[in-house]
Amino acid sequence: MKVLIADKFEQSGLDALQDCDCETVIYNPGLQGDALTAAIAGHQPDVLVVRSTKVTEAMLDAGRLSLVVRAGAGYNTIDVKAASARGIYISNCPGKNSIAVAELAFGLLLALDRRIADNVAELRAGKWNKKEYSQARGLYGKTIGIVGLGQIGRELIPRAKAFGLKVIGWSRSLTPEAAEMMGIIFRQTIPEVANESDILSVHLALTPDTRGIINADVFDAMRHDSYFINTSRAEVIDQIALANAVKHKGLRVGLDVFANEPTGATGEFADELVQLPNVYGTHHIGASTDQAQEAIAAETVRIIRTFKETGRVPNVVNLADDTPATHLLVVRHRDRPGVLAHVLNEIKAAQINVQRMENIVFAGAEAAIARIELDGELQDTTLDRIRTDNEDIIEVNLLAL
Repeated sequence: MKVLIADKFEQSGLDALQDCDCETVIYNPGLQGDALTAAIAGHQPDVLVVRSTKVTEAMLDAGRLSLVVRAGAGYNTIDVKAASARGIYISNCPGKNSIAVAELAFGLLLALDRRIADNVAELRAGKWNKKEYSQARGLYGKTIGIVGLGQIGRELIPRAKAFGLKVIGWSRSLTPEAAEMMGIIFRQTIPEVANESDILSVHLALTPDTRGIINADVFDAMRHDSYFINTSRAEVIDQIALANAVKHKGLRVGLDVFANEPTGATGEFADELVQLPNVYGTHHIGASTDQAQEAIAAETVRIIRTFKETGRVPNVVNLADDTPATHLLVVRHRDRPGVLAHVLNEIKAAQINVQRMENIVFAGAEAAIARIELDGELQDTTLDRIRTDNEDIIEVNLLAL
């Protein structure tokens, strides 16, 4: 198995991949665009590992990739649709950077409250202004609303409580019972959370359902002069609505993600938001601690090792939850060569497509049961041929899904 690593990767991970007996591990951090496409075409890797680098349809067509691993949580920089159409697995490393991102979110909050960046800028400019910067609100007793209670959002809860903050939250899967177990207050909608919070912190994965979900309705519900933190994805925020809220509601904003980030680790950057007063930003560094990167490297190695040894992919994100299957064919049979070939030939002759299938062998390896999901209904004549034309077929049933 050949592995191409096209982004910065920890030495511990490189060493572990060598210990996996991979045929070749090519480490070329900084590859992107046409250079990455050419490297895939030249090296013909089975596995591609990336962090922030975009993976395009042209790259997926350039070689014979079987797996792309995003060495991080999000995977919006990868053309997942194109990968799925080509049967290429996409996998990620969820949760391994949760503590790092939560730490940065809280760091941005503290920086907003005490205007730390402005303090530093004036000191470096030779100005002393204690009169201005001694005016701070303080966090103790305030309410923080957390939107999105995955692993990162949950990591924020104990940190907020340690600072004496009251915590309310919303998540698509959050229930009042789960909120009570977390020790937070449940709210049914994002605007409700925004309306009751002094601080709103966003921790949502980017999906079609969450794109632009933090919109004008949410910002209209926020209190004047409240704080807004986003360390998730820029695309979950309506950028125009956020800019308007900064201008007209006096929001203080801390952002680690932006709509127009450079594709590489360095580059020119321009965004209206960072030019507005009371907007602080960092360079999409939420996951960038040594601790987080070591954990992500270890998880990336685990994914590749598992794929190499078993053919299975942990954390795969692009397998279908639902298929066009309408019927389930259940075949109980003796565990003999040619049985499944016989069944599949009959299905092919009927012009029915297999969507998913599994074959489970009973103890002793004398018998097995195949479950085959089909996108159409087999006729009785086909079922009869499956039953009678192979002596190792024990029982056949067709069930509607």
